[in-house]
Amino acid sequence: MDTLKVALLGCGNVGSQVARILLEDADDLAARVGAKLELAGIAVRNVDAPRDVELPRELFTTDAETLVKDKDIVIELLGGIEPARSLILRAIDSGATVVTGNKALIATNGQQLYAKAHEAGVRLAYEAAVAGAIPILRPIRESLSGDRITRVLGIVNGTTNYILDQMDSTGAQFADALKAAQDLGYAEADPTADIEGLDAAAKGAILASLSFHTDFNLDDVYCEGITKVTADDIAAAKDAQLVIKLLAIAEKLIAEDGTEGISVRVHPTLLPRTHPLAAVHGAFNAVFVEADNAGQLMFYGQGAGGAPTASAVLGDVVSAARALVAGGPWRVEATKRQIAALPLSAVTTSYCIGLDVADQPGVLAKIAQIFATHGVSIETMRQTIHTETAAAGEKPAAELRIVTHRGPESALAATVADIRALDVVNSVISVLRVEGV
Repeated sequence: MDTLKVALLGCGNVGSQVARILLEDADDLAARVGAKLELAGIAVRNVDAPRDVELPRELFTTDAETLVKDKDIVIELLGGIEPARSLILRAIDSGATVVTGNKALIATNGQQLYAKAHEAGVRLAYEAAVAGAIPILRPIRESLSGDRITRVLGIVNGTTNYILDQMDSTGAQFADALKAAQDLGYAEADPTADIEGLDAAAKGAILASLSFHTDFNLDDVYCEGITKVTADDIAAAKDAQLVIKLLAIAEKLIAEDGTEGISVRVHPTLLPRTHPLAAVHGAFNAVFVEADNAGQLMFYGQGAGGAPTASAVLGDVVSAARALVAGGPWRVEATKRQIAALPLSAVTTSYCIGLDVADQPGVLAKIAQIFATHGVSIETMRQTIHTETAAAGEKPAAELRIVTHRGPESALAATVADIRALDVVNSVISVLRVEGV
């Protein structure tokens, strides 16, 4: 092949950078591939919309369906489910290799797309769907394919990591840190997908599917965002030499009936400050992988942004183009196993429980009795007296921060529910899970 025709769907922040690289680095890419990568067109909703990168106007079209026909490689960077899904299926039917960065689509419709690509004998690549510039999916799929991954922990959303890092380093309240993230362009005007954990959950489903050779989707992921994390939680974590991160966690567990299962979850998590993920600051991402033979590995880098994510997209494009030039059979997705997605109640973890309680004799005994009833062991307990309430003539109160030993999630949750009902407990301030200890 002398030339491979490439169609680009979408020209936003990432798409414009992909187009720029394809045009500016055309000679270098051709030398690496063994054929010229010709950008045949860019499908957009509005040809005249302002863009950060100046591109030839003749490349733009609003007719995406025609553009994807008879192309060698189709790059989908539209985002969302439709029309992205339909256009990808159309491209596959016409024999094109597809490269996408659409984590929501892969997490919800991945099985359908894999099956269609396999049936058509073409490749579906999506390295850019998780952790931006960080090469994580290919190492899991290929470099670690001869090992057994047992656990994956990832900071896979730069917006939430920036917010929590600002709260930790400056003492900012959540709302102020979110506003700073929006001012810097890390957070959208509507930040729901980020701060409620939905973006991280989609990426968690993809990581789990590749790591454990089975199919997981968004419905299999327990999801909890960071909107309830307060400056007091951050300060208490600091006092205990811990830091709060929003983690996507996928791990292999043994269910109560002895069968193997996988837990996939996203939630705010307390980590020791000595843990490698605790040192990930700002809007950066990192994925921590544990495998039987390789041991512990960490992948770190920029998890978002036009140029960094475009780097991951072009990595897939060059890999696919080389395979097209070389010819021969396609490497298909690894054979899938059917492993159950376990509910959150099957997880073994540790809790940090914040309580506002009456400052009077017998309170600790009542709380300790509930822990004992559910078989949950207390590791540490810190008490702070609210002197300001006593001075104002109110009933004296205290704040307790209790860290448990590891135990079943079901027992820990039941313990919190019973403590909440105690007459000496004014409120349960927060409940955060602890990992890495």
